[in-house]
Amino acid sequence: MPEQNKPFVVTDRRKFTLEGEPRPDADPSPEKQSREIPPAAASQAAASAAGPVAVPPPASKAETPAEPEQEQPLAPTADQSRQANDAYQATADRLDTAIRAANPGMDHQPPVNFDQIVQSIYLTALVQLGGHAAEGQQPRIDILGARQSIDMLGILQEKTKGNLNADETRLLESALFELRMAFLEVTQALARSAAAQAGVPGQPPGPRGPSIVR
Repeated sequence: MPEQNKPFVVTDRRKFTLEGEPRPDADPSPEKQSREIPPAAASQAAASAAGPVAVPPPASKAETPAEPEQEQPLAPTADQSRQANDAYQATADRLDTAIRAANPGMDHQPPVNFDQIVQSIYLTALVQLGGHAAEGQQPRIDILGARQSIDMLGILQEKTKGNLNADETRLLESALFELRMAFLEVTQALARSAAAQAGVPGQPPGPRGPSIVR
């Protein structure tokens, strides 16, 4: 039969009639399964359909709960300070009495004043800078301790500014000036000694310098 004379066949693939009844001549082949959407894509699609989502801003520093501060020790009351001072003075007096009893003719120890505080720190710094080494012995230098002692005098000068008389001011300024100059001389000598021992070019060899405690 010629190609153009073949009968035209229409196949009804509907599975149900207009009344909703199953068709007896329906194609029994299963329907094509719909393509599954991955959960992530589904979530993204749902979010796009729902529109933009408002994201809360990060909490500011003011809203961030502050860490608990460490409690500072309470200052003693005026009555507690007075009682502690009275007990200290009574104990110190008994100590002086016992020392004089064991050493007849010993004078009463004078009270500590500002000059003694400055001189005590001054002498300590000199020892730390190697200023009291025995003759013929190599001086031992505590350079960090010396710096700390000098800084202590500097703090004392700052905190007592305006409260000292002329003699106290002159004593403190002189002590600080001498110690700072001595500190510079010692550090320069240590640097030259270290360079000479390391054999740095351009540095003349010299005698072994003072040893550093720390």
